[in-house]
Amino acid sequence: MYGPGNFLEKTVEREGGLSSKTLIVAVTGASGALYAKLLLRHLWEQGVPVHLIPSGAGKLVYQLEVGTPLEEDLPPTVRCFDNKDFSAPPASGSVSYHGMVIVPCTMGTLAAVANGLSLNLIHRAADVCLKERRPLVVVPRETPLNRVHLANMLRLAEAGGIILPAMPGFYHHPRSLEDVGRFIVARILDQLGFPQDLVPPWNPEPEIFPGIAS
Repeated sequence: MYGPGNFLEKTVEREGGLSSKTLIVAVTGASGALYAKLLLRHLWEQGVPVHLIPSGAGKLVYQLEVGTPLEEDLPPTVRCFDNKDFSAPPASGSVSYHGMVIVPCTMGTLAAVANGLSLNLIHRAADVCLKERRPLVVVPRETPLNRVHLANMLRLAEAGGIILPAMPGFYHHPRSLEDVGRFIVARILDQLGFPQDLVPPWNPEPEIFPGIAS
């Protein structure tokens, strides 16, 4: 269902055959598969190479929410790895990635990463990003939050992770679920340093918010 992508105009540096712009995307079993779908589509359209790690629950929830198996809904250039494969490139700090995003992220995955547990490839890849000082964006989707959830978020933030909850804004007047999802995708891209024009920056009109300029 995807056609040819538009590759980045600038030539990216390559180390060991891997683009320095290659991004790891992990999909876990929290609700919010739409965020992953839209992110993968945008990265492909912008020519950003992606290494994908879905969990078993992530695949299940994706098909439940999107209506299509994840493997059949991927852009053609996405390379997918088994979550049990510790020999995959994301498991090693010697492989130079741009960073990683876990979207959506379960509380169990967040807890494992926050406490240094490498029980699968997603956990290990996130741990590698932290130790190599590469951007790690985590998009938790849970409500309400208990004290353990909050403590783990703080622990991960203190370790260098970026906690980006799936809390969309509405000032851009979304008219569809995809519009809502694009808000979160835009914030993810901003944090990773990738250009995006999915959502305009906050710039209220004076007639709507009188006195805001003052």
